[in-house]
This record gives sequence, structure tokens and C-alpha cells, in this order.
Amino acid sequence: MRRLLSCSAPGLLILVVGLAWGQQRDQRAHEKSSAPAASHQSEVNRLFEDYDKNKDGFLQRDELPARLRHHFDQVDTNKDGKLSREEVQQGIVYMQPHRRPSDVVFVLIEMSDCDDGCCCELQQLYDVLRKLDKDKNGKIDPGALKAARQEILEDRVNGILKDLDTDQDGKISRQEARGRVKEHFDRLDANKDGFVDRDELMRAASEKLSGKKGQEGAHPADKAKDNK
Repeated sequence: MRRLLSCSAPGLLILVVGLAWGQQRDQRAHEKSSAPAASHQSEVNRLFEDYDKNKDGFLQRDELPARLRHHFDQVDTNKDGKLSREEVQQGIVYMQPHRRPSDVVFVLIEMSDCDDGCCCELQQLYDVLRKLDKDKNGKIDPGALKAARQEILEDRVNGILKDLDTDQDGKISRQEARGRVKEHFDRLDANKDGFVDRDELMRAASEKLSGKKGQEGAHPADKAKDNK
């Protein structure tokens, strides 16, 4: 893959979303299919040839490599703890290697020839993950992840205020507003005092994150670049 996504941050985002979407697409395709495709037969035969170690005509969980066990229970429709040829053929999509958004790391390492650029991207990922490892034990704590999420929101909101609050009074007037803040000023101005302050920006960004309704389309923290 030549010059993979130019090793840019937007490219990484597109790739991560693409990986996640691809997994969801494959699952939807499986759920919508009422009959196994003939083209899958050779793959089913190969799976049994490679992994049916006791040659009993079934695939046991421990016969499969870890990468093919992720959806064993979904494929085992009769719940007898083993997979028949019919079950594998019906659930062949689930037998594909499990793809995750985190695979972007392996893509950067393995499938790109822009080593200098990709090193920068990987270093940024590493620095963020190392910062999340508060206890320095090689693990990411959920509490640290939540705190980092809050810090990102605060940094974005502070950036918006820095860009738009030209008189530096700690709030954005209608005249100072630009981009999405201007477009959704009335929604953001929750207390209707004619200004958008830091708390109102944080509330909007937090509601966007939690999926709450009432501020739809009024969350400039996700579109800081639009405010410039």
C-alpha cells in the first residue's frame, strides 16, 4: 500500500472508522443472508481440513486457533459445543479473522512504506497510551481513560474560547461568534444572557459525547476547525 493515507491524523480516523464499518457490514451481510453462498464451500472445506484434528466431522472450540474463536457461540446455533459443516457454512462470515479499530497500529507498521511519517504517528499513539498508564503497569485503567476524555473536551473548549473570545472576558458574544458557534448560538446560550461561556460549551460537548438530545448540531467542540 503506497504512501498509506499520507500518514496523516485524518487518514488514521478514516481508517479506524473503515475497519469498524467493515466489521459491521460483514455482520449485517450475514444476518441478511438466508442461504449460504456456493463460493463459501471451498473455504468451509479448508477449515475442516486444517482444523478438524480428530476427523469427527465437527470443529471443537479448542481445535480452532484463537483468531477464529471470537464468534464461536454465534456460529454454534444448536449450542452443542461444536460446529457442524452446516453451521460453519451458515456462519462463515463470523469465521473470518476478527477485525478491530486497534488494527490501525498493525496497518501502520506492516502495510506502509512511509516509515518516517508513520513513526511520527505511532509515536503519538505511544505517547498517549503511556500517559494513560497512570500506574506504569502496562495497563490502561478505565478511570484514566475517562479522565483523559474529559481533558480532551476541556482542551477543545479552551481552544474555542481562545480563538473567539477577542476581548478576553471569558465568554463569546454574538458578535465574536463564528462558524458553528455562530450558527447554533441561540442553542448554546442556555441561560439566554446573550453570551456563550465556558460552562455552556462544556455542557454542549458533554451532551454530544453522552448521546443526550436537546443540543443536536450545537456542539462546536467536535468542529473546532470550523470556528476559525
